[in-house]
Parts: sequence; C-alpha cells; structure tokens
Amino acid sequence: MLFLCILFGLVLLTSLFLLCIIYYYSINFLKVLLLHMKIERSKNAARNVVFSWILKLYSLLVPFAIRTIMIHTIGMQYLGLNSLFSSVLQVLNLAELGVGNALVFSMYKPIADDDGTTICALMRLYRKYYRIIGLVILVVGLAITPFVPKLISGTVPDDMNVYVLYLMNLMATVITYWLFAYKNCLLSAHQRGDVASKITLIVSTIQYSLQIAVLFLLKNYYWYVLVLIAFGIVGNIVTAIVVDKMYPHYHAVGDLPKEQVKEINKKVRDLFTAKIGSVVVDSADTIVISAFLGLTALAIYQNYFYIITAVSGFIAVIYSSCTAGIGNSIITETQEKNFNDLKKFTLIISWLSGFCMCCLACLYQPFMQLWVGKGNMLGYSYVICFCTYFYIRQIHSLLCLYKDSAGIWHKDRFRPLVTALTNLVMNLIMVQFWGLYGVLLSTVISILLVGMPWLYSNLFTVLFKFNPTKYILQTVLYTVISVVSCVICAVICNKFIVFDSLIATLIVRGVICCIIPNAIYLVCYRKTAEFTSSLALVNNLTKGKIKFLAKYAQ
Repeated sequence: MLFLCILFGLVLLTSLFLLCIIYYYSINFLKVLLLHMKIERSKNAARNVVFSWILKLYSLLVPFAIRTIMIHTIGMQYLGLNSLFSSVLQVLNLAELGVGNALVFSMYKPIADDDGTTICALMRLYRKYYRIIGLVILVVGLAITPFVPKLISGTVPDDMNVYVLYLMNLMATVITYWLFAYKNCLLSAHQRGDVASKITLIVSTIQYSLQIAVLFLLKNYYWYVLVLIAFGIVGNIVTAIVVDKMYPHYHAVGDLPKEQVKEINKKVRDLFTAKIGSVVVDSADTIVISAFLGLTALAIYQNYFYIITAVSGFIAVIYSSCTAGIGNSIITETQEKNFNDLKKFTLIISWLSGFCMCCLACLYQPFMQLWVGKGNMLGYSYVICFCTYFYIRQIHSLLCLYKDSAGIWHKDRFRPLVTALTNLVMNLIMVQFWGLYGVLLSTVISILLVGMPWLYSNLFTVLFKFNPTKYILQTVLYTVISVVSCVICAVICNKFIVFDSLIATLIVRGVICCIIPNAIYLVCYRKTAEFTSSLALVNNLTKGKIKFLAKYAQ
C-alpha cells in the first residue's frame, strides 16, 4: 500500500509539472503568434515534436500508474476485462475510421479561401455522419451483448456482471459521437491540435485522479467506468465551448453539392481500408486471447504489450513529424532524391529499432518482475516473440509512412484487409495449439508474408517505379546486424548481469545496452554512404548543435 501511495503522489506531481510546462509553452506560443503571424516551418516542427513527446510521456505514465494500481487493488481479471472491452469497442469504432480524416482534409481548401459557407456545410455533414456512426455502434453493440460472455474463457469474479459492465463501456463510446464530437474537425483543420491536446490533458488529469481515488478508496470497477463515462461527456462539452469561442462564425448549417459529397465518401472508403488493418490485428489478438485463454492471461499479455506500445509510441512521434516533409519532398523532388531519403530513414529506423530491441531483450524481464512480480510474468521465449514483433512493426511503419505521404491509399486499400483477415484466421487456429505463442506468431507471419511484400510492391510500383530487390536485401542486412547485436547483449546480460537488486540489474544492463549495440552499428555502418548522409540529415534537423554530428556529417 505504501508503494501505491508513493506512486500516486509521483503521478500527481508529474501531472502538475507537465501541465505547468505545457501552459508556459502555450502562453509563449500565443505571444509569438500574435507578434509574428508567420513562423519558420522548421521551428514549428521542432516545437511540435517536443510538445508531442511531452504529451506522449504523460499519456503513457499515468495509464501505467493506473494499471499498476488496478493490479494491486482489484486484480488482474478486472484489468483483463478492461482490455477486452476496449478491444471490442475499438472494433466497433471501425465505423469511424476515415470519416474524420476525410472531412478534415476537405476543409483545408475552404479555410484557405475563407469560404465559411462550405465550412459550415462540411460541419453539418460531419455531425450527420457522427450521429449515424454512434447509432450504428449502439445497434451493433447491443446486438452482440448476448455473446459477450462467450468472449471470456474461464471464470469471472462473483461481483462482476459482464453485461452491465459491457453496456456501460458501450454507452461511454456512443456518447462521444452524439455530443459535439464533430466540432473537433475545426481544430484539426485549422492545425490547432495543440488546443485539443490541452483540453484532453486537463480533462484527463482530473479523470485519472478520480479513477485512482476510486481504485484506492472504493475498489469498485463500476465506479471506475462511471468516471470514464462522465468525463467523456465533460471532454466533449468543454471542447464544444472552446471551439464556439474560437470560431463563433461557424455553425453546422447548409448543404454540399452532391459531387463533393461523393468525393468525400470515396476518400472515406479508401482511408477506412487503409487504417482497418492495425485496428483489427491488435483487437483480434486481445479478443482471441480472452476467448481461448481467459482474462488473467489477457492481462499478463497486455502488460507486456503495453511496453511495446510505449516504446513504439515515441518512435511514432518521429513518423508523424516527418509525414508533411516527406509528402512535400515526394511532390517537389526527384525520384532519386526521394529514394535516397528512404534509404537514410531506413538506416536510422533500423538503428533505432535495433537499439530498442536490445533494450527490450535485456530489460523486459527484470522490469516486469519489479512491476508486477514473478507470478505475473511470461517466459523469456515470449520476450523473444515480442522483440521480433516490435522490430518488424517499426520497419512496416516506415514503409506505411512513405505510402501515406505519397497518398497511395486507393491502390493499397485491400492490403490491410487481407493482412487482418489472414492474422485473424491464423489466430483462431494457432491459439488452440500454441496458446500465446500462436497469437504472437500469427501477427508476425501475417505482416511478414502478406502485409510487407504487398506494401513493397505498391510502394515501388507507384512511387519509385523500379525493382525493390536491392533495397530489400539492404534492409535484411540491417536486420541481421540488429539481431546479432541483440543476441550478444542478451547473452551477456542474462548470463552475467544478474544481481539481487532488480534496480541495480536494470541500471547495469541499461548501460550495456547503450554501449554494445551502438558500437556494433557504428563499426558496421560508419563507412556506408547512407550513414554519412544520415548524419548530415540529423545534423540539419538539430541545426548543427551536436558537435559530433557537425564534425562527421558531410
């Protein structure tokens, strides 16, 4: 209990600290904006990256604390149930995929032209679509209610009514679509994501604090979900009030020409299929584990997967920050220049992903033992599977970054669907023979054998228009070097760096992971053209502030 109290205090202090930082930068940003209406793009990008990392840290730290408190107060089964309902509702939310992005994209031109009539009509269409989506989710969600217990293998706590809890989570999702959610499009289209992030940050901080208090004081999962529902409503209302004050001249009125509506619907379909893959893959894994292996197994799996998601989230900030720049380069630069940039990014991501994979292989188990205890851990063979999945996911994300930047959505529309269906079928078969191994391996195999070859084909057929064999072989070489580095680190750490103190073990292993893989990469890559040009790229991004880069970059 003392540990939980200390953790709670640290979470609150960290939250207040981050809020102060964000408030400070927000005020200064507004001052600069008023004085200088045009800000240098590179400075904007750097600010966005820093702000995104702060938000990412916050969004990982606090839910991590809540998971920890939930494990120690109400138990693993409730954590597993929470993960299951989140995945089920994520699948139901597939109805939204593509709608928001398509409508926001459609707002860019009328905003640039100051065409208020079209913007208002788009808002009305957005509101209409969101109300329909909310209704669809409600109807489908209610229709599958009788089958919810079948998604859970084994027993559930006596005080747990899965029907009531599921319906509460369902309503929390539906309400977000019916209460002013459509007004978020104005913030996104005006590139004021910072405002939306600040609202989310403040509302979430209060929500998390109350949920932690509920777990400590009441130890009741029903009240935990009620807080979630209440603040889903509060968040939407606050956003609506802020948007109305910022853009009082925009209202959801008017109609769009039929041809424009058809064009928007086409974008929605393409974006839907482009995004469905990752959602179905992650959700299917969770649902299959719950249905075949039980809530406790799901909770333990999700604890490990949470770490993967956390590390991937920080790398994803790099991807999101580069999307606009890569998109601009694809339009304005030569094919050769863009391909050379892809090779640079491949080296950087391979290096970064390989380093992270080494850290995961060496630090996973002592960290999990410190966090959840030996009784809630998986074997080291599962760690190998998670590391493999992590590395492949990063290379796949890099290719998707270029695919999205080039706008290759229509040609790529069937790939995510086929990949997701392949993963689902393999999940259902392999989980019955190999349990969690089957779930992890099916995801890795579906990406390696279906998703990535198809993605390579689309990317090099549409964008680069030449045979990708040489590039693939180079990527394979990077992968081999990363695997070798990971094996060396893992052998050294697991055989020789084992102390009575878990904290000491983590520190020493962390130092080794910082030295050995980076030394190997430096020896292997230092004479390659991609390495030198990558140093130049990073040096340019950091404006020459890192002396080592400035010295060795071209």
